[in-house]
Amino acid sequence: MDFFYRYKKYFLIIGFLAAIVLIAFALYSLFFKPSLPGGPPSQVGTTSPLGSGAGFPQAGEGTAQIQEETPGGALAGDTGQAEAPASPVANGGITKTSEITSTPGLGATLSPNGQDINFYDREDGKFYRVDKDGSAVLLSDKVFYNVETITWAPQKNKAILEYPDGANIIYNFDAQTQTTLPPHWKDFDFSPSGEQIISKSMGIDPNNRWLVVSEADGAKIKPLESLGTKDNTVYPAWSNNNQIVAMYTEGVDFDRQEVFFLGLNNENFKSTIVEGRGFEPKWSPEGDRLLYSVYSSRTDMKPNLWVVNAQGEDIGTDRKNLNLQTWAHKCTYGNDTDLYCAVPSQLEEGAGIFPDLAKGTTDRLYKINTTTGVKKLVAIPDSDYSMENLSVSENGYYLYFTDQATGRLHNIKLK
Repeated sequence: MDFFYRYKKYFLIIGFLAAIVLIAFALYSLFFKPSLPGGPPSQVGTTSPLGSGAGFPQAGEGTAQIQEETPGGALAGDTGQAEAPASPVANGGITKTSEITSTPGLGATLSPNGQDINFYDREDGKFYRVDKDGSAVLLSDKVFYNVETITWAPQKNKAILEYPDGANIIYNFDAQTQTTLPPHWKDFDFSPSGEQIISKSMGIDPNNRWLVVSEADGAKIKPLESLGTKDNTVYPAWSNNNQIVAMYTEGVDFDRQEVFFLGLNNENFKSTIVEGRGFEPKWSPEGDRLLYSVYSSRTDMKPNLWVVNAQGEDIGTDRKNLNLQTWAHKCTYGNDTDLYCAVPSQLEEGAGIFPDLAKGTTDRLYKINTTTGVKKLVAIPDSDYSMENLSVSENGYYLYFTDQATGRLHNIKLK
């Protein structure tokens, strides 16, 4: 006992130091110890119940049926690009990606024959049609200098060309003729027949700004709605069933907006709620469903895909969260139900608000059944591409895309 009391203070000091070491080790293990090596986690999660939008009737949730494994058991987040050879056909793993143009292009879209691609060559200012092997033919001998934006008619036989100085023309590739459109028109879209267009007529005075419909040559102008100062929340988007010509949004709260649908004849369509901001719509081929992307605090301000019924009395029903963090413009329909989307392998928080944060990201190709919500990884391109202007050939054999960094056209063999 005398020994213990004599050295008591030393025992206390040793115990105190040991406790500090144990606490430091615990903190290191919890917060600073490196994680096990491996690929980035897949951003595609299982469906969770909706938050603030859960109270809306007939608003279906996405399913948890996600096919995430690549052949051989590799996880979707593990590309294995250093080991596995590229497959010539998309099967969920690393896939051969073929470059079919060597110059930067713009406005790539499926050709009228359903197999080739129409595009504008930025270097020589001409339009071409190119096939899956890269063989190109001129659509016109005419040179169009410095085109900035291209809007194609559904028949792909004519296009509206917008220039940096505000000039607008519509060019008919069948007749090889052009018509000048008013320079204060913008945000164009064609009717399903290609004979009419919708646009925003932007007068200097906010009281003279209108959503208008006209013939494709700009004749027979019909004002639909006054835009005032709210043109940024109006979206000209002519549905493929010819019922709806545009949409506009109004805020509900921080994370929700209400979408209103406009027809040609002042129809009283239902509205629907979208679960975020940054609304970006895309019609299904039949025009009865609407794909859209929005961002919200629930997704760390990253874009997220949804689908919803958008026809007649069904507007707003069967809403599904597809649980894919990408934009609607990075998607294309293979048919009325199957959707192909380029999904960034990772996105920074806030990418929905600041899309430039996604520049240079590497995309993977997913296929989604918009009826069931089932999705699967289709292909990991064999090089780093940020994909846009996606199109699927009518026979379903090839997916075409433009690489955002170079503007060059590529394709992936789907089957």
